[in-house]
Amino acid sequence: MNKTSVVLSDVDKKILDIIQTGFPIEHRPYALIGKRTGLTQAETLARIRAMKQKGVIRRIGGNFQSRKLGWHSTLCAASVPEDKLEEFVAEVNRHPGVTHNYLRRHRNNVWFTYIGPSKEEVKKSLEEITAGTGIEILNLPARKMFKIKVDFPME
Repeated sequence: MNKTSVVLSDVDKKILDIIQTGFPIEHRPYALIGKRTGLTQAETLARIRAMKQKGVIRRIGGNFQSRKLGWHSTLCAASVPEDKLEEFVAEVNRHPGVTHNYLRRHRNNVWFTYIGPSKEEVKKSLEEITAGTGIEILNLPARKMFKIKVDFPME
């Protein structure tokens, strides 16, 4: 992904505001977004695709509160030697419960979050990653959850 800044039009900023905080849940959401921004559905989709291609939009999808669904989430950390980094990250990312994965300048250089249907399932998956890579994983479940709304107001 290109790390240079992207200049956005006022219409693109309005689209981003809409899809961040109030994505319409209906049959033709992009038509409605277009109507609210003075565009057609096709023009709206083209702009969203262009912003995705430029790396402005990483993904569009729902966010669910895993605890309310009865699921368990945990923060994980691992100390991964440079020569095993690619293999380890590939193994971690292979698991559908991984929601975030970051490289840090720290003794524990790989940090990721894992969500599963139960503590036992999460523990089992982390043990599988360790067995497959030989790298021990710190399992750091939250004691108290602090949810913050992360939107980036564009206008």
